Amino acid sequence: MTNPLQIAPRTVSPAELTRRLSEDPELMVVDVRTPGEFETTHIHGSYNVPLDLLTEHTADLAERMHDHVVLVCQSGARAGKACSALHEAGFDAVDVLEGGIAAYQAAGGTVVRRGTRWAMDRQVRMTAGSLVLLGTLAGQLIHPRLGLLAGAIGAGLTYSALSDSCAMASVLSKMPWNRVAPDPSLAALFEKAPTQAA
Repeated sequence: MTNPLQIAPRTVSPAELTRRLSEDPELMVVDVRTPGEFETTHIHGSYNVPLDLLTEHTADLAERMHDHVVLVCQSGARAGKACSALHEAGFDAVDVLEGGIAAYQAAGGTVVRRGTRWAMDRQVRMTAGSLVLLGTLAGQLIHPRLGLLAGAIGAGLTYSALSDSCAMASVLSKMPWNRVAPDPSLAALFEKAPTQAA
């Protein structure tokens, strides 16, 4: 089998997704963001399968998916990881929304909005920026060693970029304001998602 890490995911533009949604009733849109992000803004009719749940149960989910699947996240990075996991499980009929839901909205795509919760990438930028500012000020006003906090955040962001992961986003996703309901169980997702035979 081809190494999925060597396969660049096929992408679909926001305009193409809009066209396909209007023409293909079998199209299944799977949003791999956190439940909190999904509840705030999502594409009508999409299914929320958080990335950690998808990667944990990839083979089971691949069996449930149609032959027409588009993966969505905020900017495309998490959807790309989900695509690689599905390729590894032998499911290749999947595309990634280019630029994520942010690009879809910018292109005039219709979304369902509830509440005012910030997107995860915005929460990460706010938290990292605040910690860097706090560390810099504390290093100047209280003790020079407190300035190391800014360096630690910088190192964390560098590692995040190199590894294409984000520990801060993982922590923030567990905060009370991001937990709208218990995370969906695999059984609950199977009840909501259509089967290939449906």
